[in-house]
Amino acid sequence: MIVSGRQESRGLRIVEEIERAGGRADFVPADLSGGYEELRAFAARVTEVLGGRVDILVNNAGVYPATSTEDLPDSDLDTMLAVNIRAPHVLVAALAPAMAERGGGAIVTIGSWMARLGTAYAAMYSATKAADEQLTRSWAAEYGPRGVRVNAVAPGATLTPGNEQARAELDAMTATTPAGVVVRPDDIAKGVLFLAGDDAAMVHGITLYVDGGMTATRAA
Repeated sequence: MIVSGRQESRGLRIVEEIERAGGRADFVPADLSGGYEELRAFAARVTEVLGGRVDILVNNAGVYPATSTEDLPDSDLDTMLAVNIRAPHVLVAALAPAMAERGGGAIVTIGSWMARLGTAYAAMYSATKAADEQLTRSWAAEYGPRGVRVNAVAPGATLTPGNEQARAELDAMTATTPAGVVVRPDDIAKGVLFLAGDDAAMVHGITLYVDGGMTATRAA
């Protein structure tokens, strides 16, 4: 397994956690807001570290500057488009052909419940995640016949160690959903694990909403 990101110390901590649990992992640094050649070089490096093949790609990076449309800085707009749309496209273009040549592989992109519901102060972010859903469907049509399954997971309102200060707001958002509680990172991970594994052999081109029923009941 490859763990990637901009913060090496954080990445190495995750690698240690994986290894303590009995797994194997390496950290490869990456800034997915970088240019095309930088992204392609990252894909090549990951392939090299994994011994020449990548069987599963999880597009997990995302940028969400919460602000009004008129106050969104041009630089933030460019970064959102680069990380949320361009990076998945370039990485899939770099890695999926080899999967298809081998006749197997899985790609999972992390979307968002905001792709389905109109949300104030999230217009462009929502649009990028809607784009990710469409890319997922199109890639399923393109690569599925050659053995590569492409799907997405769309988390709902999720409580993480990084947003504990928003706990009350998240609780209020999810109180009227069928689940009635916030989503946890483990919930998302289980969805990704399912879609990446053999149990999802007949699952192509879907977005799995792990949101406690928020979008199904429109209880945002």
